[in-house]
Amino acid sequence: MKHLKYFKTQVLLLALLILGASCKMGKNYTRPEITSPDSFRFAEGDTTFNTALKWWDLFDDPVLDTLIQTALTHNKDVLAAAYNVEAVRIQMAIQKADMLPQFSLSGQAQHGNFIGVQQETTSSSFNVFGQASWEIDFWGKYRRLNEVAKAQYLASEYGLSALKLSLISTVATSYFQVLEFREKQQIAESTYAIRDSSYRLIKQRFEAGIIPEIDLNHAQIQKAIAASAIPVYKRYAAQSENALSVLIGRNPKALSSTNKLENITPIPEIPAGLPADLLERRPDVLRAEQEMVAQNAMVGVAQANRLPSISLTGALGFASSDLSSLTSGDPAWNVGGSLLGPIFQWNKNKNRVKAEDSRRDASIENYQNVALNAFREVEDMLIEIATLKEEEMAISEHVSAAISAMQLSSERYDKGIASYIEYLESQRQAFEAQMSLASNRQDLLSAYINLYQAIGGGWK
Repeated sequence: MKHLKYFKTQVLLLALLILGASCKMGKNYTRPEITSPDSFRFAEGDTTFNTALKWWDLFDDPVLDTLIQTALTHNKDVLAAAYNVEAVRIQMAIQKADMLPQFSLSGQAQHGNFIGVQQETTSSSFNVFGQASWEIDFWGKYRRLNEVAKAQYLASEYGLSALKLSLISTVATSYFQVLEFREKQQIAESTYAIRDSSYRLIKQRFEAGIIPEIDLNHAQIQKAIAASAIPVYKRYAAQSENALSVLIGRNPKALSSTNKLENITPIPEIPAGLPADLLERRPDVLRAEQEMVAQNAMVGVAQANRLPSISLTGALGFASSDLSSLTSGDPAWNVGGSLLGPIFQWNKNKNRVKAEDSRRDASIENYQNVALNAFREVEDMLIEIATLKEEEMAISEHVSAAISAMQLSSERYDKGIASYIEYLESQRQAFEAQMSLASNRQDLLSAYINLYQAIGGGWK
């Protein structure tokens, strides 16, 4: 065993010496130029960026906070992605091992009269050998493959981060959708109660012969419209609750929250930072870059495969015709080397290099496209927030005016000044305005969520 240890030491020293003198085929990775705007068009001018991990705390809703934490722990897509990341990490370790000499142990025992040819007498033979083999990474093929494995691991990590960020955004959006549909259901129920009361009064007047039947029909229509809206939003709310339950890794159940959209804490202005910072912050951009790094290394691998491979082999052990004296004699050993290189491959290896070059160019275009879309998404969310705020002010005025008009129309109709059509029209406008305000509030909250996602916040 002493001889075997000495042999392994010599092989390792030789490996390190050759590895130090070897080179790597292909160009080292450099990030391609991305022409980013100097600032975002619709930003407020503040170029700072809040790197707070739990940005959803700004909504100041304990229920939402619990939902997000539960989702990050139990969401099945995230758990599956995490296992896949671990598998890629282990694969990276496997790839690194390919650079090192491979050692094995073999033993054999034979007894008989045939050793290649038949013998006149029977004999025994026993041997045990430690064997080593090593393909010298003279052209850097395995080092490039290590770069590929590391880039794939980082890409999977960034992919998991992007998935978590998307999950947080989806949970928050789904939560606010539940609140929106509940609010719309309440608006529909309140409107139905008003219209049912109005219908009963109109029916009494019709039966007394005071008003025509057309007024009664219009009252029935408006009552039915409100009645039909109640189960619609009840269904939407329940389906959103079911979707939210799956997101947090639980069976479908009702959401235990009494919060309302109008009670959500107003969100402060969000500095989006500089556009160029997105390249260092957004996990999807970073993932696309690592895919580019991996493909750049694959070009070097393809180039190295066009050149000869050099391998060293060695064996050290003992052989004897008697098992009891197997280790008493001098050890048997051999050292050898081999050179194997392609000669006529009909341009297969050359074309493999061209194919990897094309894939590298494609990965560069994909990276640049991901970056461009990152800039666009931030711009879209900034203008969406700004315009939704303007809409909210206008719709709030609409709601106040519509409710006031409905009350005045009711009084005017009771006094015989206004027609019933005028009263019904004011009811319709009040109902639609309240529904529109609920939608706007949810859209605004979702826009804030999408902005956080677009600027790559809270994923580290």
